[in-house]
Amino acid sequence: MVMLVVEPRLEETLKAERRASGADRWDEVWDGVYFMSPLPNIEHQLFVGMLTATFQNVLDAGKRGTAYPGINVSDREDDWAQNYRCPDVAVFLTGSPARNLDTHWCGGPDFAVEIVSLDDRSREKLEFYARVGVRELLIVDRDPWALEMYRLEAGELRMSGKSTVDSAVQLQSEVLPLNFRLVRGDARPQIEISHHDGRQQWRI
Repeated sequence: MVMLVVEPRLEETLKAERRASGADRWDEVWDGVYFMSPLPNIEHQLFVGMLTATFQNVLDAGKRGTAYPGINVSDREDDWAQNYRCPDVAVFLTGSPARNLDTHWCGGPDFAVEIVSLDDRSREKLEFYARVGVRELLIVDRDPWALEMYRLEAGELRMSGKSTVDSAVQLQSEVLPLNFRLVRGDARPQIEISHHDGRQQWRI
């Protein structure tokens, strides 16, 4: 259900309550429209934490870049709170043209992850992510389970591959030295991540 709030006092009360509880951490503003996102479930947060830790390990503890578990990404330096998105995981490599302005990054990460939750708008962010220069985007869908890799080409994020449990297609990143694929697990499908060097592998 979509709710439009046009009463300014109620709007400020809702936003203040979300700030006080920390629930606004996942809220976004799309071209001046405030989106209140539901809190991610435990599985979602587990993925975020483990993916961030894996990427940071591969980045050699910050020497090659930094992985963040959710940050504000905008297309502007000033008045940024009027238009920003929050990828679940964002990787900025050393030498990235994006600028860290403390409150937010102006410009997109080199690699981003969106974990799809029920009724969210992960795929609707593709145009924005392309505009701010996200080089690669991994979408983790959980209903049905699938991994989708998008790559920036000619100003658009275009799907370069899809992995499901049945296909087990390996998705190779050109930004990180990693491959991704979906494999069968005991309780649920797992994300298998393997290093290009062939010596390291993780399952999430």
